[in-house]
Amino acid sequence: MTDSSVTPRPVTENRFIRAAVEGVVRTPLLIVLIVLVIGVQIATDSFFGWQNIRGILQDSAVIAIVAIPVAMLLIAGYIDLSVGSSLALGGVVASLVMDKGAGQPAVAIVLAILAGAVVGLVNAVIITVLGLNSFITTLGTLTAVRGVAQLISPTPRNNFGDQFGLLGVGTVAGVPLSVWIAALLLIAAGIFLSLTPTGRHVYAVGVNRQAAYLSGVPVRRLPFALFVLSGAMSGFAGTIVAARLNSAPAGQLGAGFELIVLTAVLLGGVALTGGEGTIFGVVVGVLFYGALNNSLVLLGVTTFWQAVASGLALVAAIGLSALTHVLRVRLATARAQRLVALAA
Repeated sequence: MTDSSVTPRPVTENRFIRAAVEGVVRTPLLIVLIVLVIGVQIATDSFFGWQNIRGILQDSAVIAIVAIPVAMLLIAGYIDLSVGSSLALGGVVASLVMDKGAGQPAVAIVLAILAGAVVGLVNAVIITVLGLNSFITTLGTLTAVRGVAQLISPTPRNNFGDQFGLLGVGTVAGVPLSVWIAALLLIAAGIFLSLTPTGRHVYAVGVNRQAAYLSGVPVRRLPFALFVLSGAMSGFAGTIVAARLNSAPAGQLGAGFELIVLTAVLLGGVALTGGEGTIFGVVVGVLFYGALNNSLVLLGVTTFWQAVASGLALVAAIGLSALTHVLRVRLATARAQRLVALAA
């Protein structure tokens, strides 16, 4: 029996405070990002200059394009560490087509995407069909694909022509073309994850693979497709980087890029344990990473300390991912307890 003298608090009590707390828990990095950019602007008086903002957006666009499938894979409980090498392969393939401006940009882009998709296909078969661990598998393909890119193009090619260069440095309404592309892809990914049954299946696989399988979710086909998508998007990103640099050095292109993407995605609230994350959080994580690196440059921090900061950001991202998961669980538990108290 329950004590009838105990009056539960109304559901509406402190609802705004609870909503604010839950908002901070979901995207705590947004507050840090705002504080960061304001602080750097006060210290340098140059952060909000359009040239600086455009540079941040341009750098962030490439990260965002690859971060989309990487985030989806993490939500589904998998990881892809080969994206940096797939980016290099895509850039190298595009450079072979566009060497000295002799090729067609559309052909170069399509072949680069296909090259990346082949890498994703290999990962997908090994992981989802043969059942090997995604971390170990993609760590291996990271090295192998980088070697393939260097074999294909031991000497960097350059001078790809003005038409191809538009992909990397062209603008529409004053905004870099790559930023528009990334924005459209992010919107499409957000709609996919939030509003489609297949998008919800991605979360289901990450939360409980066995339960998802018993519910009829294609627990193999879905991650299979995501790995192919991850490779394809990485190959496409390689064309953007190559077009921007007007060169494609196979050994340096995309080196360490997988850690940059992983850091941004984890900072954005995507859980390493799977089942959690949003595209909005990914956007915040990508922008934070771009703003952090830019801020270090504006503040005159040496490249060595920038590398230290990037490493610490990855550690912080993993810690933030774990903390956010704990806070979400506690909020859900508290909400359930309130509902039980009201129903008693």
